Amino acid sequence: MKMIVLSDTHMKTGEIPRQLQTLLEECDLIVHAGDFSTVKAYNAFNASGKLKAVFGNDDTSELKKLLPERLTFEVEGVKIGVVHEGGLSVTDTTAQGYLAKEMGVDILIFGHLHRPLIEKKDVVLVCPGSPTRPRMSNPSVVELIIEKGSINGRIITLEGATCEYIKFRDSLKKGEQEKNRNKKNA
Repeated sequence: MKMIVLSDTHMKTGEIPRQLQTLLEECDLIVHAGDFSTVKAYNAFNASGKLKAVFGNDDTSELKKLLPERLTFEVEGVKIGVVHEGGLSVTDTTAQGYLAKEMGVDILIFGHLHRPLIEKKDVVLVCPGSPTRPRMSNPSVVELIIEKGSINGRIITLEGATCEYIKFRDSLKKGEQEKNRNKKNA
């Protein structure tokens, strides 16, 4: 089964970006870890009939009544848990690991950080980042493929607005590369 995992779309309208829409059409299941922001955005993703989702801290009260805070389900014998806030760090995933064990899942999908991560230890931890409002990363989603209990995942970088930090970091790298080239040519 091919899943597209996403979070933190923070969309005011029901208009899904074209590249993301193509990925969603090609998958078997869409898993959204919260922060749609509006019912219109939720409805756009739910129209496919393939959506499993939780609410996030930025979702409207209507969405918080409609969606659960935590969700667990099974795909081909693999237990999957979904929450919005699994922990507050991408570099220290201890809290997410404990939450996965508490929920009794093999994979924990979480959002809130707007920065992608796939970490395989005792459990698989997945934070898809954000396809529309990345933070210290490029726009992204995660593709998870589960076949006969085997889990494979990859971060897919999307087109779209890049976080200002990434632009600044890349400009520093470019400046450093030019400096090194000038030294070699001198």
